[in-house]
Amino acid sequence: MTPFLRILGIETSCDETAASVVVRHADGRGEIISDVVLSQLEEHSAYGGVVPEIAARAHVEALDTLIEEALGKAGVTLKDVDAIAATSGPGLIGGLIVGLMTGKAIAKAAGKPLYAVNHLEGHALTARLTDGLSFPYLMLLVSGGHTQLILVRGVGQYERWGTTIDDALGEAFDKTAKLLGLPYPGGPAVEKAAKTGNPDRFPLPRPMVGEARLDFSFSGLKTAVRQAATAIAPLTDQDIADICASFQKAVSRTLQDRIGRGLQRFTETFPTVEGGPALVVAGGVAANQELRGTLQALCDKHRFRFIAPPLQLCTDNAAMIAWAGLERMAQGMEPDSLDVQPRSRWPLDAEAQTLVGFGKRGAKA
Repeated sequence: MTPFLRILGIETSCDETAASVVVRHADGRGEIISDVVLSQLEEHSAYGGVVPEIAARAHVEALDTLIEEALGKAGVTLKDVDAIAATSGPGLIGGLIVGLMTGKAIAKAAGKPLYAVNHLEGHALTARLTDGLSFPYLMLLVSGGHTQLILVRGVGQYERWGTTIDDALGEAFDKTAKLLGLPYPGGPAVEKAAKTGNPDRFPLPRPMVGEARLDFSFSGLKTAVRQAATAIAPLTDQDIADICASFQKAVSRTLQDRIGRGLQRFTETFPTVEGGPALVVAGGVAANQELRGTLQALCDKHRFRFIAPPLQLCTDNAAMIAWAGLERMAQGMEPDSLDVQPRSRWPLDAEAQTLVGFGKRGAKA
């Protein structure tokens, strides 16, 4: 048996350009040899959000250099890697084209197999890289484009148990921040302001709380924030802090209900799981410490392991893309043809009902 497999990963689905070399050892253990990420935050901050054309151009300018840097830090050349893994979707189509075309070119020139990876699958499998987690487990993906509760049964086997029916949670954070005059990205800005705020000042709604279905909704909460801010304008710094704290508390209580019901369903579906049941959180919003605390307490209550990968692996990165490719290689799955095309919408669960946030065309990715 080969002592290890080594893959070069490429990620360009949004506003981070990333390259990484990851190894999977014969015992299944993963090891990140290099992980290089270039953020485009400064390029987009003036616009209050990601501008697709700017993002694509930045990927073109930086990707070759980052790949060279990732290989150099790993102490390898292209001939030393066993395959190339590149994000193929979902995401901004311009960025996806840059990364996938680069991956194709390298695979063709170096004679290496190519794995076109679903960005969401990268998030879904990261806990197996960092914590050696066994299947099955639950994953909460919370980012600017996604809010989904997903059952991870195995590599390529995913069931969407819940999704947002309107705004993603990260989008709600960004829009709340913009409404209050806070800088982009909104998540860290809202969290910082909330630290000095009164979370009980504004009785904001807890969308979907009490419903049996496991979906999420944040549009009404966002509207309630705007109404609260308008009613007391002009806002003082303390007003802004109080609104942020109240907003964050409403989100926390909403997740407590939604995820709590998901944990109960998982326990009923899988009475016994090797190593015990686990909830994995991924995506940029997973960096929020209050939300992490809520999820940790919830998992303690239901006797679940709570796994939050290191912050740099919760946001967009190429190590998770490389690892997803390695997982597919280890399962004996065939590599992709060089004719594979990028997909701006690409659901993990192709059988689930089409809703906003699901990943099919016409839905928000």
